[in-house]
Amino acid sequence: MDKYYLLLGIVLVFIGIFGIIIRKNLITMLVATEIMLNGVNISLVSVSHFLGKVDAQVMSIIVLTVAASEVAIGLGLVVSIFRLKGYEASEEITELRD
Repeated sequence: MDKYYLLLGIVLVFIGIFGIIIRKNLITMLVATEIMLNGVNISLVSVSHFLGKVDAQVMSIIVLTVAASEVAIGLGLVVSIFRLKGYEASEEITELRD
């Protein structure tokens, strides 16, 4: 049963990579990054359960907490850039200041 969770985690990582490569919208890229991170967390918890260790599961909860704050900050930055510049495509944003 653990191998299915590990397979699910690997599939989620590849879906996230595919989303980052294909899409150029910053919000979609942020969501794809979170999908990748959740895939890594599922794989980490699966391997941790297989080995009988709890340390990786605790680390996964900490990573999820940090990821939630990362999404809040990233989404705030994307909305701010969209309001200032009027676009949100990643290749159009090349400089950090005006």
